Amino acid sequence: MLGTLFVLASFAADKPACRLYTSGGKPVSYNKMIKELGGADMVFFGEEHNNPIAHWMEFEVTKSLYGIRGKDLVLGAEMIEADNQLILNEYLQGFIPAKKFEDEARLWKNYKTDYKPLVDFAHDTGLVFVADNIPRRYASIVAKKGFEGLDPLSAEAKGYIHPLPIPYDPEVKCYKDMLSMQGMGAHVNANFPKAQAVKDATMAWFILKNWQKGKLFLHYNGSYHSDHHQGIVWYIDKEKPGLVIRTISVVSQKDPDKWDKKNNGLADFIIVVPEDMTKTY
Repeated sequence: MLGTLFVLASFAADKPACRLYTSGGKPVSYNKMIKELGGADMVFFGEEHNNPIAHWMEFEVTKSLYGIRGKDLVLGAEMIEADNQLILNEYLQGFIPAKKFEDEARLWKNYKTDYKPLVDFAHDTGLVFVADNIPRRYASIVAKKGFEGLDPLSAEAKGYIHPLPIPYDPEVKCYKDMLSMQGMGAHVNANFPKAQAVKDATMAWFILKNWQKGKLFLHYNGSYHSDHHQGIVWYIDKEKPGLVIRTISVVSQKDPDKWDKKNNGLADFIIVVPEDMTKTY
């Protein structure tokens, strides 16, 4: 038994599931990262959607920040759309069981393995959880018709979107990079980055609506929505400058022990996972 424990301990020391780095590639401890995140106004956790280590770390970071901020922690996610806020609240407040929420909300296919622990944590602790993404049917309109395609929507429908007109700067690198992909795939056209921007703008809008001074908003999203402090963060900085915002990004690479300079400035903290890590889908 002691021999087995020794082998497991050695394996854990020699085969970490991930490595943590600062923005410039300096190794950093989990506790030091949490201490800095705990003092922020907002934290954006940029995940790889199918990476199990990313989802485990999201849950660990959530628990750690709850230990620091308690009921001043507010959660929110790209993965639940704004028009599902009512049914989400009904579950969080105990009016309906989890199964009813999960059956009726439009949840991602990996919800039960990857996001349910976060929602259930909010349920069990009484935390607010914000469904802040634009309903996908409206993002699809933008992808086909541009922002103008949203104009004929009803006032009720527009309540689930950042107020029109949508602020948009095509020179922001994350959107400019998308446009540079034009010709690489039939789905990439001039409206493609606008569909991304309307998601970012809407998430930023609902995040700001549900944040107040003294709170810490922890947001879960695909890394492209917050890498380089762009995407959602760009919109928040535009609408409410001066907030203390910290970002996390998850990347996969062959050797997590070697810093890849292409990740410089990607986020305030970078979680590097072995590229052969199993995927959730």
